[in-house]
Amino acid sequence: MNYFKITTLALCLAATTTMMAQTKSQQGGIDAEMLRQITTQAASKSNAALSNAMASNSIDDLAKNYRNATIGDTHFSIETPKQSIHNQRSSGRCWMYSSFNVMRANFAKRHNDTMRVEYSHDYLFFWDQLEKANLMLQGVIDCASKPMDDQRVQFFFQHPINDGGTYCGAADLAEKYGLVPVEAQPETYSAERTSRLSQLLSSKLREQGLELRKMVASGKSASAIKQRKTEMLGVIYNMLSLALGEPIKSFDYAFKNKDGKAVTPVRTYTPLEFYRETQGGPINGTFIMAMNDPRREYYKTYEVEWDRHTYDGHNWCYINLPMEDIAQMAIASLRDSTKLYSSYDVGKQLNRTNGYLSLNNFDYGTLFGTTFPMNKADRIATYDSGSTHAMTLTAVDLDAAGKPVKWKVENSWGSDSGHHGYIIMTNEWFNEYAFRLVVDKKYVPERILKASQQKPIMVMPEDPLFQQDN
Repeated sequence: MNYFKITTLALCLAATTTMMAQTKSQQGGIDAEMLRQITTQAASKSNAALSNAMASNSIDDLAKNYRNATIGDTHFSIETPKQSIHNQRSSGRCWMYSSFNVMRANFAKRHNDTMRVEYSHDYLFFWDQLEKANLMLQGVIDCASKPMDDQRVQFFFQHPINDGGTYCGAADLAEKYGLVPVEAQPETYSAERTSRLSQLLSSKLREQGLELRKMVASGKSASAIKQRKTEMLGVIYNMLSLALGEPIKSFDYAFKNKDGKAVTPVRTYTPLEFYRETQGGPINGTFIMAMNDPRREYYKTYEVEWDRHTYDGHNWCYINLPMEDIAQMAIASLRDSTKLYSSYDVGKQLNRTNGYLSLNNFDYGTLFGTTFPMNKADRIATYDSGSTHAMTLTAVDLDAAGKPVKWKVENSWGSDSGHHGYIIMTNEWFNEYAFRLVVDKKYVPERILKASQQKPIMVMPEDPLFQQDN
């Protein structure tokens, strides 16, 4: 065989091998036959009029069920006393607003509604951000021996800081730094619009985290690393002071009634003194946190690693319960005029105009000629649903048999949003999209209280359900 034939044969074999490799590697791609079937199927379901409508209208407007355009019945058989509606504006601090809603309602209840208090969100947010910065930097130090692409190391650098949170975070912060009235430290621009500050803090913390990793790798002493971290936190403190105002250390205050009239003499308080005056004692230990996660075994306790606000604070630890148990504890609390911190996947089927949550608000399936059949467990597992927004549960309507028909929550989007600042939800929606509930132990059945004291099963913060409420 001559050289020309050998070369030609080699080229043919190489081309054949390449084509086979390409065919194998591209088997998952869209080939011509698959595309023909896709377009044929789509063409059989197309509707020119509907396509034209969708080209110039919002999907929600076209899918909206106009039978639900207004809320028919707004009566609630059990309702807690109303209080002023707040607005978190362009921030992710719903967890703090809902926590404060519960705290200020409990204060008013202890004083038979003769006194009211409004807490400063700006004040506690300052400490929240400083503590989260320390949590990130210390976490980087703790994991410095792991490679940069380790999942836990990536967790700290991907999420150095955020403005979301949980009720136990609010409890830890309040017990450590106290509380102040809103008059003593009002909101600033950056408190109400947190995105730019959060972006800058994140960038600085990533830079600082890298430096700390290098210090550990080079064998620096623990005391030298701690000193450098302290200096870094001084930079974060200064950034926060400029954007949020330095936390107030003492203030003069007189308690007022709901009409704004002073009912006590003016007195000087520190934040911790004001916390003890208005809360009466520690918050931690007085409540349980319940979660509905149908993927996991019920009546077991779970703890989310690193899901806390302070390094020395409490992780989110909860007991997993069926919705029936969660509802019964909520009803018991509301019967006693006690509001509850709760969280939901509020973006699902929300009619923002009237503040109504119903499974039938929007018919996306009919609009697109398909179905959306996943159940709650499947939605959680595939990141399609999870706890995204905290609100304060304030009322429930029961039928003749004592079963819940609908619920009402106090929201933190302003008094002109939704139903006069509230959102009303059907019980069917509640069962599908409610996730977290914080309940005072006095309203918890003994069997659930006992189960909540089990040693918790640790779960990872990357789990789709355990995103912080914002």
